[in-house]
Amino acid sequence: MGGGPGSRASSLTAEELGSPAQRDRRRRILDATIALASGGGFDAVQMRTVAERADVALGTLYRYFPSKIHLLVSALAREFERAEAVTLEKPVPGATAQERVMCLLGRTNANLQRDPHLTEALTRAFMFADATVQDEIRTVGALLTSMLTRAMRPDAAGPTAEDAAIARVIIDVWLSALVGWVTGRSSADEVTEHMDVAVRLLLRD
Repeated sequence: MGGGPGSRASSLTAEELGSPAQRDRRRRILDATIALASGGGFDAVQMRTVAERADVALGTLYRYFPSKIHLLVSALAREFERAEAVTLEKPVPGATAQERVMCLLGRTNANLQRDPHLTEALTRAFMFADATVQDEIRTVGALLTSMLTRAMRPDAAGPTAEDAAIARVIIDVWLSALVGWVTGRSSADEVTEHMDVAVRLLLRD
């Protein structure tokens, strides 16, 4: 779980990924990670296997991602970046903030539940992450907050402090419900019901 050769406090920054070759290498690494996680969950993602599948040296992989947790949380961030791009191109439907947020969460949950091995891997990594992965965790949180606040107030110039606070509470409840589903303590329907109650209480008109 810890770092390996060239381990450092955080993965390479956007500035350090300036060349097309570096960005392509990072993309291949994350693609390999997603494929391995989809096939076998958290335990299937081994750094050496990822390096081989991405066709990079193991030392290079550790330069980009100092640990397996960094790697998986970065993969999670990329998945949410793609989800956010979809919401920017096609606004979330719904007449009220509650309807739009539940539509967004429902769509996200459906995508996650279609690939349970991948969801298990990404969720476990997020829950295991410590202070060394704070930049990646912050990125995931910012993406989720952005998507939720845009669903809450699609016509606003930007979220208010209260909007952001409500979004963070929704995220906390959703992650807790997702952990319950991943660990078999709750069903997909129970996750939806749990989120519906939370969103209804938080976004009451």
